[in-house]
Amino acid sequence: MAGLFNSYVYAPILSVLLFIYNSIAFSDLGVAIIVLTILIRVVLFPLFYKGAKDQAVMQKLQPHIKKIQLDHADDKERQAKELLDLYKKYNFNPFFGIFSIVIQLPIFFALFKMFGQQLGSLGLASTMMFGVIDLGSKGIILPIIAAGLQYVQGKLSLPNTKTQAGENPLASMGKMMIYIGPILTLLIFSNLPAALSIYWIMSSIFTIGQQI
Repeated sequence: MAGLFNSYVYAPILSVLLFIYNSIAFSDLGVAIIVLTILIRVVLFPLFYKGAKDQAVMQKLQPHIKKIQLDHADDKERQAKELLDLYKKYNFNPFFGIFSIVIQLPIFFALFKMFGQQLGSLGLASTMMFGVIDLGSKGIILPIIAAGLQYVQGKLSLPNTKTQAGENPLASMGKMMIYIGPILTLLIFSNLPAALSIYWIMSSIFTIGQQI
């Protein structure tokens, strides 16, 4: 499994990053990561677009889902059938959001493997961004920006908090996550090389754009 990961995920992404770094980015690691992130988001755009679209559909379906859950609270089999019929009617796959997250994990792990080590071992002439920020070291400014964008992203994805049937349980969970997510982002990325924060920031900007 590790061999497959190195051959088909890590090595190709590293090769693309080094090519961008040595040609397009003029040996600026920050610019190289930004360009790499754009390429990744373009390649995966259909998945992200479908995920964002399903998220919007899910928000619209919440009143119907709540009604089905209340109407068939004592008949789980009937409840499941009604929900499946509802999803089928609106061509909605409730598991696609999980798939779109899982598909990104190998990419993030590859970047973590790259930037989690001494960046000098990658053959980079410099790990600086705009000659100001050392992306090979830890910092707090970029994680704060990443956490702020995570908060905005959570706010935009939050379903309507009220339905005719009362409080939406998914919305309650979403309310918690818009605060927990940024806190976790800040804690995690403040202990990682700043290069990973750049990737996360760019990915969050793309996601916010798609949500809008």
